[in-house]
Amino acid sequence: MAAAVFWLAAGAASQALAQGPSTGGPAPGTPAATDVPLDGGASLLLAAGVGFGLKRLRGRRKE
Repeated sequence: MAAAVFWLAAGAASQALAQGPSTGGPAPGTPAATDVPLDGGASLLLAAGVGFGLKRLRGRRKE
């Protein structure tokens, strides 16, 4: 049992060191990425909000 734990720990340690060092991020002077994809998700959320609001208004009128 102890040998199995040792081999698993040794394998995990070698996997943790498998990736090389990174560059540390973008180089100085490069513009930051500020683009945000607000195409489909925001319009669907807006349409769902409008639909829910209409449903609530119709429900209040029926009462």
